[in-house]
Amino acid sequence: MASFTLHGIPVSRGIAIGRAHLVAPAALDVRHYLVSEDQVEAEVERLQKAIETVHAELQTMWTGLPKDAPAELGAFIDVHALILSDPMIAEVPLDIIRSRHYNAEWALVTQIDELSAQFDEIEDAYLRERKSDIQQVGERVLKVLTGSASKLPTQDGEEAAGRMIVVAHDISPADMLQFKDRAFGGFVTDLGGQNSHTAIVARSLDIPAAVGMDHASALIQQDDWVIIDGDAGVVIVDPTPGVLDQYRERQQRLMRDRKKLSKLRKTPAITRDGTGIALLANIELPEDCAGALEAGAAGVGLFRSEFLFMGRVGNGKRLPTEDEQFESYRKAVVAMKGRPVTIRTLDIGADKPLDVAEQTALNPALGLRAIRFCLAEPQMFLVQLRAILRASAYGPVKLLFPMLAHAFEIDQAMALLEQAKAQLREANRKFDPLMPVGAMIEIPAAALSLPLFVKRMDFLSIGTNDLIQYTLAIDRADHEVAHLYDPLHPAVLFLLASTIATGAKAGVPVSVCGEMAGDPKLTRLLLGMGLREFSMHPTQLLQVKQEILNSDLGAITPRTRKILKTMEPDAIAGAVEELRAL
Repeated sequence: MASFTLHGIPVSRGIAIGRAHLVAPAALDVRHYLVSEDQVEAEVERLQKAIETVHAELQTMWTGLPKDAPAELGAFIDVHALILSDPMIAEVPLDIIRSRHYNAEWALVTQIDELSAQFDEIEDAYLRERKSDIQQVGERVLKVLTGSASKLPTQDGEEAAGRMIVVAHDISPADMLQFKDRAFGGFVTDLGGQNSHTAIVARSLDIPAAVGMDHASALIQQDDWVIIDGDAGVVIVDPTPGVLDQYRERQQRLMRDRKKLSKLRKTPAITRDGTGIALLANIELPEDCAGALEAGAAGVGLFRSEFLFMGRVGNGKRLPTEDEQFESYRKAVVAMKGRPVTIRTLDIGADKPLDVAEQTALNPALGLRAIRFCLAEPQMFLVQLRAILRASAYGPVKLLFPMLAHAFEIDQAMALLEQAKAQLREANRKFDPLMPVGAMIEIPAAALSLPLFVKRMDFLSIGTNDLIQYTLAIDRADHEVAHLYDPLHPAVLFLLASTIATGAKAGVPVSVCGEMAGDPKLTRLLLGMGLREFSMHPTQLLQVKQEILNSDLGAITPRTRKILKTMEPDAIAGAVEELRAL
């Protein structure tokens, strides 16, 4: 078979080489037939038993998690268990069997398709990709119904020497667990994006992965030799001996470099000319703090609070209480042992599945979301603000408001914060009255009107992911326009540099918490702009630290000024490469 190359989305760095193991999805094109009246309840019972079986499988997986398993795995299994218990999965398909006399598989797929269509309307990249969770849960149930659950092959001899590369249309975190104790080296999936669970878990396991490959699972055959270049999002199938040797050499070099990097954990992040740089971690769960500390993070630069609301909203479910939220925030603050924890307020809204059945926004990405949604639901917002304030009594906490664009939004948010403080004082609850408050700069309008922000805020945090999307008017999760997502676009660089410079002039600290902060290829460029605080996934921290330790601001800064005056894409890319070579 001739060698060929596939291109997708890089989500986890590194090189993986091994034999392909194909994970077959449940057949979504299931048999469709009507059951007779006297067989309806038997069909209902068949689906109920399949759901119970999957519940038991998930519970077994959860209890069998090894101590060193990333916290994300347990959390995602919990999410799948919640989805499986949701009436939209556990009850509605049963009603379809009773009312329409569909067979169990048909009824389940009908409901999954309906829910998937609702999630397709969600503009937020992270939450739109949660559609895959519903489909993955449905597939687990379908496999039980059809008796098609896949089992791993045994490996020995030559195959054991080549690590397993898992190739799938899509793969759930629960399914990933069956490979945990195997010699697997990476993942390739047809679906997925930067924020898919496969991507998140791959990063947490520090395993090379490429997603969004479209038809990889159809083109790659069982036991094909496969190379994953996680840095480029490239998959090479049946490579020639020369290419295989080249990538094996690169793989060995990367492994040697990683061993060297591990020695930097306790080394302060200081440039060659003596400037200290703060390296912080982005987390989604309190349990992620262990990984952040292990990587040597100086604190948490972004605690995404959305995870508390996932699987807890819509369909009559109650939102997390103040005490539940407080306990999660407190755990993170205590776990960081005196290091600062920046908690971002809820970044979901009408474009998110708080109640997908009532979505009416024509363009949800530009609608009632993030701070706009929170200001429209002040009681819910006050609950979160009180919980965050209470956590500040246990260690240094910073509060971060997302997606601000207007002065009145800042003022309203600050007024509600003062109201939350007053309510806590009245209840004799302890909190830090001087807790710093900051704003996410992720809308071009905010970056272009910074005087409004530096007058009112204690710090700023640039969310490069959304800033790039809104500046370039593209959705990076849309494969048809993902190639237009360009962190080095001159307009993006201008907004970044001007925000950092304005903050420095006003004495307001500025950090970057988007993907750019964790990309070592861009570290020196950001340093040259004046950035002194980076926040990223913990697995990216040591690579960025190495770049900082080898950087001389005296040499970098004037070259960065020249880059910022450059307009041609090729010239910018070349100059950034030269910057890295200094």
